[in-house]
Amino acid sequence: MSEKILEVKDLHFYYGEIHALKGISLDVNDGEIVTLIGANGAGKTTTLRSISGLLGHIASGEIRFMGERIDNLKGYAIAAKGVAQCLEGRHVFANLTVKENLQMGCYLRKDKAGVRNDFDYVYDLFPRLLERENQRAGTLSGGEQQMLAVGRALMQKPKILMMDEPSLGLAPLIIQEIFSIIKRINADGMPILLIEQNSNAALKVANRGYVMENGEIVLHDSAANLLVNEDVKKAYLGGQ
Repeated sequence: MSEKILEVKDLHFYYGEIHALKGISLDVNDGEIVTLIGANGAGKTTTLRSISGLLGHIASGEIRFMGERIDNLKGYAIAAKGVAQCLEGRHVFANLTVKENLQMGCYLRKDKAGVRNDFDYVYDLFPRLLERENQRAGTLSGGEQQMLAVGRALMQKPKILMMDEPSLGLAPLIIQEIFSIIKRINADGMPILLIEQNSNAALKVANRGYVMENGEIVLHDSAANLLVNEDVKKAYLGGQ
């Protein structure tokens, strides 16, 4: 049986009086791509930000990473443990070059040889980033900025990669390329927790999926089963 990399149990979170997450439970096993799908406002991004410590303390529940509780840690400490998140909207450092953005991803690392190897790996995944190594990130196209955001997260040398809407605002051909890269990163050994509005594309690359509605998990199944589930097809796959 695969090792559990990430376990979330009965997670509750409030924005003031608003009960945003109502007992979320999910897990990601070693080697898996797990996707979280649902309408805007369902709580998907809040779930990811809770895991990565970006929202401060949760109201109740447990978050375990590699068996260790992390829900009491600050965001930077969670990142140092090996949890990397690609935020929705890319959030590259516009005035820094591509190379400087990637260096920001590995600022906690001391293993110079490993850093060099990971630069080579990122440039192998995204040859366009190598071509634009000295170009300011703010001048890149949306697709290139997404590649840079993923590359910067990989420079952290994480043990799990969490991605929030990697296809948002991108042209169909670029979306296809991004999902192909997601599959390759996973095949190279990286567990991935993926939030994606394009539910069809997400379920096609994922092993398992969770469906969220109004801050709750309402369905969990293999991605293959979710793709043919009539309710899921009507609600999230355009009836396809």
